[in-house]
Amino acid sequence: MIARLASFLVKLIVGLVALSLALTILYKFVPVPVTATMLMDENGITKDWEPLADIDRDLVRAVIAAEDGKFCSHDGFDREAIETAIRRNAEGGRIRGGSTISQQTAKNVFLWQGGGFARKGVEAWFTLLIEQVWGKRRIMEVYLNVAETGIGTYGAEAGAQRYFSKSAADLSALEAARMAAALPLPKQRSVTNPSGWLRGYGNTISARIGVVTRDGLDACVYQ
Repeated sequence: MIARLASFLVKLIVGLVALSLALTILYKFVPVPVTATMLMDENGITKDWEPLADIDRDLVRAVIAAEDGKFCSHDGFDREAIETAIRRNAEGGRIRGGSTISQQTAKNVFLWQGGGFARKGVEAWFTLLIEQVWGKRRIMEVYLNVAETGIGTYGAEAGAQRYFSKSAADLSALEAARMAAALPLPKQRSVTNPSGWLRGYGNTISARIGVVTRDGLDACVYQ
């Protein structure tokens, strides 16, 4: 009985690893058709996949400035940010995350929203896979096409059309910054008419776009 169970578990693990590899390789070349987050969205799905070449570079710079300044230099994990998040969470107060764009992409494409150590462990596995198989440019392309950008809205193109009635290829630096500012909480944060802290945060991201440009922090995406 124990031998059968062990054999089953080994086959299950091998099968899951093989499936994860197959999906990762497939999505290196094929647009991600749908995600668990999209399927569970009660507001429906509005999305429009666009190649990275048709997304304004300032939006790439804006999400790097807002979400992951070390995107081009880490291996999928920002260990300093993770350690800082763990320390702050231990001190109490608002829960903070240390996820990179790579980790967020792995979660958005292959998994589900919400926490839990089990999901985090699988997320780490997929993060390693996409870093090795996709590379930075493809990770950014997928991220900007599957990220939730508003109520029932997914991806940069659908978000740009929703908020500014224009293509994601034609965003201004400030428009890109405001979209990036809303990304962590797109259902709650206003893009077109932000006020108070959110407006200031968007302006800060807009200014940081220049830093990303100057320091080449997006270079890995455009090599």
